[in-house]
Amino acid sequence: MDSSSSYNDSPPQHLWIQHSNGHVPEAIDTPITPIANFKKSPSAISLRAFLLGIAFGVSLALTVVQLQPPLNPLWRAPCFLAILSSFHFLEFYITARYNPPAATLSAFLLTGNGYAYNVAHTLAFLECILRNYVAPRYYGDWPLLQPFNAFLPVEGGARVAWLTLGLTMLLGGQGIRTLAMAQAGTNFNHLVQSKKKQGHVLVTNGIYGWLRHPSYFGFFWWGLGTQLIMGNLVCLVGYAVVLWRFFSLRIKSEEKFLVAFFGADYVRYRDETAVGIPMIP
Repeated sequence: MDSSSSYNDSPPQHLWIQHSNGHVPEAIDTPITPIANFKKSPSAISLRAFLLGIAFGVSLALTVVQLQPPLNPLWRAPCFLAILSSFHFLEFYITARYNPPAATLSAFLLTGNGYAYNVAHTLAFLECILRNYVAPRYYGDWPLLQPFNAFLPVEGGARVAWLTLGLTMLLGGQGIRTLAMAQAGTNFNHLVQSKKKQGHVLVTNGIYGWLRHPSYFGFFWWGLGTQLIMGNLVCLVGYAVVLWRFFSLRIKSEEKFLVAFFGADYVRYRDETAVGIPMIP
């Protein structure tokens, strides 16, 4: 049911008005106007933020508990959930803080990333369980993985070097993406824009002076960092391939529109900056 039909079908609500002389209160029929745009419903937004906060807190607590001696290698699963919860919360919070008009439910990126996004994270959880519980020994003995055995963080829990690298990529990627969204302000959008909106300007300062798509750069390395922390070699390779292909196609498509919007200014800017994702010029 759309908002207009909801409005017309609503029973009138009586509002009592007391006259200034203190006599004869009267009732007038005043329909309660529903929220015109559910995508900006405060209750829906607060509920999602609340649930993400609960998921983050519970996952973080489980991670800390499982890291206590004797270390449970499955600490990575709740850790991954805590990482995802914080990522999705920050997507909305930074949008709401620096680009209020775009602060809708979709800014959480909980449902708008497509089928592949959900499948990728599900497979990451499954590989973690498979490696640690179903086939912990055989995982490292697969012929396909033999050349990488010296680098696999599969025996004796976590290896500090790989965890440090993964954590650096994770925090660095998240930080750069968050900074990019903040510095772009109202010029940032989660969707590729095919038409130039009023007030849309080309941002070339700050982090954009070094990277022309810093939010993509941040997400790419954030995604790979999550899989290093999880100790998932198969998903690490899968994430790299899928994310590279996604951003390669998206950047190519988006830059066609940006050239149309800004002309020679964008062409010059493109020539002077990098993407920061391997093999994407």
